[in-house]
Amino acid sequence: MRPGLEQDTLHASLQDPLLDSIGFLNEIMSRFPQAISFAPGAPHLAHLLDDDITRYAELYVDHVRRTRGLDLHGARRLLYEYGPARGLINDLVAAALREDLRCVVEPESLVITVGAQEAMLLTLRALCRDGTDVLAVAEPCFVGITGAARLLDVDVVAVPEDGRGPDLAALEKECAGLRAAGRRVRAMYVAPDYANPSGTVMDLATRRRLLELAARQDFLLVEDNAYGFTAPEEHRLPPLKAMPGGDRVVLLGTFAKLCLPGARVGYAVADQPVHTPDGRGRLLADELAALKSMVTVNTAPLCQAVIGGMLLEQGGSLTKLARERSALYQRNLGLLLDSLDRHLSPDGRTMPGIAWNRPEGGFFVRMRVPVRADAALLELAASRYGVLWTPMSQFYRSSAGDDELRLSCSYLDAAGIEEGVRRLAAFLRDPVFPSN
Repeated sequence: MRPGLEQDTLHASLQDPLLDSIGFLNEIMSRFPQAISFAPGAPHLAHLLDDDITRYAELYVDHVRRTRGLDLHGARRLLYEYGPARGLINDLVAAALREDLRCVVEPESLVITVGAQEAMLLTLRALCRDGTDVLAVAEPCFVGITGAARLLDVDVVAVPEDGRGPDLAALEKECAGLRAAGRRVRAMYVAPDYANPSGTVMDLATRRRLLELAARQDFLLVEDNAYGFTAPEEHRLPPLKAMPGGDRVVLLGTFAKLCLPGARVGYAVADQPVHTPDGRGRLLADELAALKSMVTVNTAPLCQAVIGGMLLEQGGSLTKLARERSALYQRNLGLLLDSLDRHLSPDGRTMPGIAWNRPEGGFFVRMRVPVRADAALLELAASRYGVLWTPMSQFYRSSAGDDELRLSCSYLDAAGIEEGVRRLAAFLRDPVFPSN
């Protein structure tokens, strides 16, 4: 430790309930490596372990040679250098968004980021510049965005979900209250399709009303599209960015779920005009790229090349890949729900105080239990029963989720899901639960 830096001061500077909760979850996962874990919302690796990532990089090199007129040496140099902060594969991503999501975007409106998490951090930093700007979220909310807000000292207001998306009446009331206090909702984070952790899908009417409300109250929507591909094809809805009023939407995405999680490649579509002091104007994407140059400098060109090669191999569209990956996650979700029914409601009657939702897509099932689902309960589940889950309290700003837990089915295979639910059922019959 450096002279003059007291240990107590350092300890106090790192205190944060959200970070403590995430840190404890990571720690308990490392302490109980043999436990079956429903905690991580990580993509399944079944389709990836035999992939030749060198081949994908070479596909991208060949693409660059054809489209930019470079020789082999010049094309490969693009992968070895730092590269532009805005990204290398913007043209391929823009084409895929037009083909797959009907989002008509130009390459210059895209910034290729280190996963969607960096895209969230950059977007919040660009939009919320002082204490008058507030981020709105629907509760429960993904900790990645609320955690980024905490790191940037951006105030957050939460409105409840009503089963179809955010409570828009409550949101409008928050906007009015903040405006009366000389502040404003600058942006709202939304995940319209199978949100993490709630699994909620925003219906088409709510999407339209939310876009109308954003225009009326003059705020932007930050749309997270991570789980839209898992929807059954007959139930897929357009992203907010592709709907009328989508000019108010900053679209964030990731290739982790569909392509390669280890590449850590995401993107932000930020085509909103920004007025500069010199009157020239530029895009919000330019602001994000400038901020990125101060944070990660650039997204690793080799990683971008691998994702670019995967896009090229799929003919510039991820629809086929999305269909294959969606089938796997649909299967896992069905197995999880079926196992819960058999182990917790064998005679059609679920144990008192226990209930769970039944999403049609996404990675997560949300369960209510009749006790506080805190760190002590998680420790009990891990140490005695060899099963892990995620406390829902970290996804709430209030105490509403204290008796809930999240089960992720994405990373496990069929046998792991079945055995994990068997252990979970034994845990829920422990005497710690008042109904036992």
